[in-house]
Amino acid sequence: MVCPVKYRRLVFQDVDGVEQVIKETCLEIEKRYDDLYFVEIGIDRDRVHFLVQSVPMVNPSQISQVVKSITVREVFKKVPTVKQMLWGGRFWTIGYYINTIGKSGNEEAIRKYVKEQGLKYQQIYRKQLNTLQLAAR
Repeated sequence: MVCPVKYRRLVFQDVDGVEQVIKETCLEIEKRYDDLYFVEIGIDRDRVHFLVQSVPMVNPSQISQVVKSITVREVFKKVPTVKQMLWGGRFWTIGYYINTIGKSGNEEAIRKYVKEQGLKYQQIYRKQLNTLQLAAR
């Protein structure tokens, strides 16, 4: 499941702690909902990729609703500066992308893809930060 941030705002880059709140909240969701298990969570600049395992009886749109509503509530409570960045107080876009992995799907490849989300961006961002710090000296 891929959930973009409203207006594609770069909240994960600009505000510290948002990534951690989302990951911790997902672990709490697992405890509350026995049918949901987060295999991987990959956070990029303006979206989050969730690899979620569930039973077939749970509708994917229900999973999206639960994850999006609980994570946004916790982000706004624990990192209130995020709400100021987003007009109208919405964190996630209305839409999302969701797909399923069946017997023929390669779960390991998808797990690797989700896990590596944002790594390339983080490397580029760190290089830019180091260059700026060296130039300031």
